[in-house]
Amino acid sequence: MIDRDLGPRLRAAAKGFPAVTLTGPRQSGKSTLCRLVFPKLAYANLEAPDVRTFAATDPRRFLGQFDKGAIIDEIQRVPDLTSYLQQMIDDDPGHGRWVLTGSQSLTMMESVSQSLAGRTAVQHLLPLARSEAVRFARYPRSLDETLLTGGYPRIFDQRLKPSEWIGSYVRTYLERDVRLVSNIGDLAVFQRFVQLCASRTAQLLNLSSLALDAGVSQPTAKAWLSILEATFIAFRLQPYFANVGKRLIKTPKLHFYDTGLVCWLLGIRDPSHLAVHPLRGPIFETWVLTEILKHRFNRGEHAGLYFYRDRQGLEADIVIEEGRKLTVVEAKVGQTVTQDLVNAGDRVQTILGNRPQSRRVVVFGGKEGQKRSDVEVVSWNSLHEQKW
Repeated sequence: MIDRDLGPRLRAAAKGFPAVTLTGPRQSGKSTLCRLVFPKLAYANLEAPDVRTFAATDPRRFLGQFDKGAIIDEIQRVPDLTSYLQQMIDDDPGHGRWVLTGSQSLTMMESVSQSLAGRTAVQHLLPLARSEAVRFARYPRSLDETLLTGGYPRIFDQRLKPSEWIGSYVRTYLERDVRLVSNIGDLAVFQRFVQLCASRTAQLLNLSSLALDAGVSQPTAKAWLSILEATFIAFRLQPYFANVGKRLIKTPKLHFYDTGLVCWLLGIRDPSHLAVHPLRGPIFETWVLTEILKHRFNRGEHAGLYFYRDRQGLEADIVIEEGRKLTVVEAKVGQTVTQDLVNAGDRVQTILGNRPQSRRVVVFGGKEGQKRSDVEVVSWNSLHEQKW
């Protein structure tokens, strides 16, 4: 397995806190990373029925067997365990002794925030960033292959066919993970709902339309969307409208964490199909956003990403806010950068205000970037080399 970009931050967090909590999608590589970063710690996986039963029925004895601390995988399976762990940490607050992982943010973070506030550093691990994928001996070279493959590590590590592995992942997700979060009776209807969400990636979220197309009530659609967010399948990108005197869109955009999953849900199975698909542009926009999101997560930045759109149609796909600095990013899947695209970004920058050190970036599907006086034109294949 390759080194992950989050590794140094995990080590640093362990030096400052008694516990480290790592969240992220199932199969994003959390267990592998923790065991690589903390090789001297014991390991317990609460997915195993016997281990889970032991932890649930006799938590003090379960934790007591780890006198030097441990990595406890899928902690949300026994959420009460964090209350007992709190007592142990208070008795022995030595740094870096406990590492907790989980793939269901809602259940996990409720128990962690209640019991371990101030005692644990929380980090997020998403599927592979491009900077990590290129460390494998074999990785996608073309843009369409990259979008289609996504970033789940096992696909790269075992050289699996993306559509086959992701198909199995979806079945496991529906049959096990979703039922752990909510008692959904008809999984076929829920899967249809997830597919409809995939068809709306990088688009403004219209819950009433989504509910109507899925054949469910709007409250149900809202609850199901929360499940996708809690299990790190999809997320909402909020609009940027701080101190801007314009009539702005206040509806969030819907995005998925992995474009390989989006492609599978849309029935796209090979790069040639994706190359002519009508949603290729939105899929590329989602990929650019999640690449930036991964880089920011890997350096400990968990906020500051937005999009911009006003009611006259002027928009920016991504707005990154860092203090007074703004970075306006446009994602265009075409291989040619037109002057119209550059001008649109310039208008957005003007509306948002010319702040010191602000950047305008166009990420496009071509091979050769450009360095202009007013905008950085970045090739998709060098996106991971930028600092976000």
